[in-house]
Amino acid sequence: MRIFVTGASGWIGSAVVPELLVAGHEVAGLARSDASARQLAGAGAAVVRGDVDDPQGLAEAADGSDGVIHLAFQHEVAFGGDFASAAAADRRAVEAMGAALAGSDRPFVLASGMLGLTADRVATEDDGLVPSPIVRATPAGLRSATALLTLSLRGVGVRASVVRFPPTVHGEGDHGFMATLVGIARQRGMAGWVGEGTNRWPAVHRSDAARLTRLALEVAPAGSVLHAVGDEGVPFRAIAEVVGRHLGIPAKSVSVADAVDHFAPLGHFVSLDSPATATVTRQLLGWEPSGPGLLDDLDAGHYFRGES
Repeated sequence: MRIFVTGASGWIGSAVVPELLVAGHEVAGLARSDASARQLAGAGAAVVRGDVDDPQGLAEAADGSDGVIHLAFQHEVAFGGDFASAAAADRRAVEAMGAALAGSDRPFVLASGMLGLTADRVATEDDGLVPSPIVRATPAGLRSATALLTLSLRGVGVRASVVRFPPTVHGEGDHGFMATLVGIARQRGMAGWVGEGTNRWPAVHRSDAARLTRLALEVAPAGSVLHAVGDEGVPFRAIAEVVGRHLGIPAKSVSVADAVDHFAPLGHFVSLDSPATATVTRQLLGWEPSGPGLLDDLDAGHYFRGES
């Protein structure tokens, strides 16, 4: 199949592209910069110039494909304080590409998140489909609304599925959430957790995330919600202790009152307890994570090289 991939040069996308190519698919990747275009061409993919703020261009690329994987999201806008604008652009992109695929039974895979799905238990693939009034107004709620829109495309003849990724999609070369935490620890001279540090974070290795994305494209039934989860819940204190040991700095608690300031720009997220399971996903697609878990990946040392 010829697959159109947005976010193709990003952290997850740059693993998904070779995963698709090795499986025999052709890939056309969205590139908004010359550097992204060169990266995609070097990987063996065709290049589609544009960005997620161009619904017409996205629709044309989707219409010329046998399926779409939508990984792009304006993270720089979202973490710059305007999550609503980033979520609105994402919704417009899904609307445009979904309309282009309507009536064709072609696959459409949306990347989404899993933070905040539940407040007091391990989240499953069935959670988050009917957000509460409180959650609807949060960043998690805005992304959930777009995920629900994607799932509704099965009603117009699109084999749509949603893959929820944890914030910790880890691996060598990561410059995202986990690398940011290591950078904060270096800057502060301590590796911290909030309160008792028992809050849990799901995680998945990048290679496993890429394989699940390909499987979703190839075989996921219309309306599937899938969880890219290797570790169901790693206690935040355990993460901080590994970071502290590798950096040779203390690992200790940060008060709830000081968390936002200490962990900026991640202060609003680090105290969340957000474990999640992938039991349904594994049964449905036969997906079994094989990459290292988060703590083993941290212990491999690559997150701590290159800076003193």
